[in-house]
Amino acid sequence: MSTNHEMPSLMTVYSGWEGYQQSLVSAVHGLTPENLRYRPHPEHRSVGEIVGHIAYGRIDWFHRMKAPGSAELNQEITPYYKGEALLHDSVSEDPEALIYWLEASWRMVESNLQRWTVVDLATTFRFTYWEVEYAIPYQWVIWRILSHDIHHGGQLSTLLVQQGIDLPDLGENGGHIIPAPVA
Repeated sequence: MSTNHEMPSLMTVYSGWEGYQQSLVSAVHGLTPENLRYRPHPEHRSVGEIVGHIAYGRIDWFHRMKAPGSAELNQEITPYYKGEALLHDSVSEDPEALIYWLEASWRMVESNLQRWTVVDLATTFRFTYWEVEYAIPYQWVIWRILSHDIHHGGQLSTLLVQQGIDLPDLGENGGHIIPAPVA
């Protein structure tokens, strides 16, 4: 038990997410436009669209809760998205642009996790969806975005392996680039 009476930040609670973020960036680094265009079916998202969707999901949900730093990113990304659809192939086929959005959206998430504490998880914001008004707690959004990253990271991993691309971070290491403590 800690003798420090100050509450630790949520970054302590969600430690390890930053390693998964690094795994996502590593997976995109070095991909070609052809790799990013790959899609298993014409109606499914391409590799690049999945990566963009990960970044957009972070920005969109943190913006809905009016998290610090989200308004600026939302304004910057809006020309590239309508709803959840990527509007420009120039982003979904450009590994540097996708890495930019992963890193920018992660800095916003990380900054807020460092700012907030466990007490803040109960903070709610109003959100109306299909004429139903919800009081959504920060905890719900953070879990949603963490699980969203993992879900779509799995899709990304599968689509890259289908192309013969080796992914030690997302593949055999299971997204764990930060090793577990040695006993």
